[in-house]
Amino acid sequence: MKICVFCSANGQIDPDFFSAAEELGRWAAEKGHTIVYGGVNQGLMEAIGRAAHEAGALTIGVIPTIVEKSGRRSDYVDIDIPCDNLSDRKQLMMDQADVFVALPGGIGTLDEIFTVAASATIGYHQKPVVLFNVKGFWNPLVQLLDNLKAQGMVRGEWQQYIRIISSLEELEE
Repeated sequence: MKICVFCSANGQIDPDFFSAAEELGRWAAEKGHTIVYGGVNQGLMEAIGRAAHEAGALTIGVIPTIVEKSGRRSDYVDIDIPCDNLSDRKQLMMDQADVFVALPGGIGTLDEIFTVAASATIGYHQKPVVLFNVKGFWNPLVQLLDNLKAQGMVRGEWQQYIRIISSLEELEE
């Protein structure tokens, strides 16, 4: 299975988030999965790429050319898929992956989560988006989604498109 991981490229964040990224990378390798990710050599992106690569998983980095030109490409990318911009990047990631897992992240991660989930809501794919809720990181987003539902802004149940997990055992299910 190809698991696309969305996550932070920041380094000055909770160390437990790095542990979760490394655990996910090693788990994916042990299960024979491929990791698709942003391919940057910073933050959780570097952690997931390094852990997966060193444990034997194939890693696919979907990397904007502007990032490569700035020297931020990870050395742990096995297959480099260049792209022109973030819109291309998201589409290439959607094309590559079977499932999407979001570790803690910021604006870019939110953009990726909602692009993929919105694409599913209108029928472009049926691939799940999974929020890995490390230390309750995604709880405020869950509250926001519940509020959007209560206000009538979400048709159906948002959980059809976005799932919440707190462990790798839940991800395996």
